[in-house]
Amino acid sequence: MAKILFRLNGVSDEEANDVRELLANHAIDFYETSAGNWGVSIAAIWLKNDDQFSQARVLLDAYQKERVIRMREEYAQLKREGKNKTFLQAVSQKPVSFAVHLALAMLVIYLSIQLVFDLAK
Repeated sequence: MAKILFRLNGVSDEEANDVRELLANHAIDFYETSAGNWGVSIAAIWLKNDDQFSQARVLLDAYQKERVIRMREEYAQLKREGKNKTFLQAVSQKPVSFAVHLALAMLVIYLSIQLVFDLAK
C-alpha cells in the first residue's frame, strides 16, 4: 500500500525537485499527486513500497537538516551584503497589489465586526 512521504503544499519547486532527485538517486519508487484543479486533493510525494519508508524518511530528514543550514547561511550572507528584502522594499515593489490586499483584509474585518454588532441588536 502506498504511504505519504512528503507534502508539496507550500513547497518551492527547487525543494520538490531536490526531494524527487534524492529519491530517484537512491532507487526509491515513488509517485506524485497534485492538489487538482480545485485544490482539494493532497499534493504530495508517495512511496509505492512501504518497506522503503524508513530509508526514505532518514534520507529526507538528513536533506531537510542540510537545507535548513544552507538557507540560514544564504540569508545571513544576504543580510551581511544588505541584499535581503525587507517588508518596506516588498511593498514599494508592488504598491498597488499591497493596497488591494490591505483593503480586502480591512473589508473582511469590517464586515465581520459589523455582523457581530448586527446580531447583537
